[in-house]
Amino acid sequence: MFNAVLISAVILVLIISFFIIYIVREHRKVLKWQQARIAAEVNTLENERKRIADDLHDELGPLLSAIKLQINHLEPSDETETAVLEKSSDQIDSIIQRFREISYDLLPNTLVRKGFIKATEEFIGKLKPLHPVNISFTYCDFTLLPEREINLYRILQEIIHNTVKHARATSLSISIQKNNKMLLLKTKDDGIGFNYSEKTQIDRGLGLLSIHSRVELLGGQVLVNTQPGLGTAFEIEMPL
Repeated sequence: MFNAVLISAVILVLIISFFIIYIVREHRKVLKWQQARIAAEVNTLENERKRIADDLHDELGPLLSAIKLQINHLEPSDETETAVLEKSSDQIDSIIQRFREISYDLLPNTLVRKGFIKATEEFIGKLKPLHPVNISFTYCDFTLLPEREINLYRILQEIIHNTVKHARATSLSISIQKNNKMLLLKTKDDGIGFNYSEKTQIDRGLGLLSIHSRVELLGGQVLVNTQPGLGTAFEIEMPL
């Protein structure tokens, strides 16, 4: 009798163990599939951004410059035509400038040529004359693969955009540190903050989903510390 009970217990334990192992394996498969899907979506997005940026820079930009040159070579017959040509030339200048801004937002040349730090400094420098937020940026020396640099840049870009547009902050501090083989990105603003749980459930407009997706793609973790009236802080840790 005792042996029968013991055998039954062993069989039950084996069955339960089998199901636990099966569930864990299936969970890992789902996680890998999700990561592969996120990676594919992000890569597709970045490739499309690069294509559009190249088209704006290499094709539309020179075409508009050629049109402006042709306009400048026209000889107006009266003051009305002169005014029209001058206005048209100014409008083309505005379009060219806007194309440059769009191309930069899609994929900064500095990020490709000089890396994350220089691109971030340039991005912050461009924002300072346009917004009252005082942004400080401190960092250490580190090296990442280009595709990881792009994702880290997009994460920080999203945080800065959110702060400038939504936080009503007067200051934003950004720091990047190394801890052994980990990279730690910290940001903190003195803005109005928000209800994190509520935002993640009903509102994706702040780009939180994009931040979490890219952090996951980098194999990292993100901690968001925010409350209404107490500002917002991000802590992102990722392997080098």
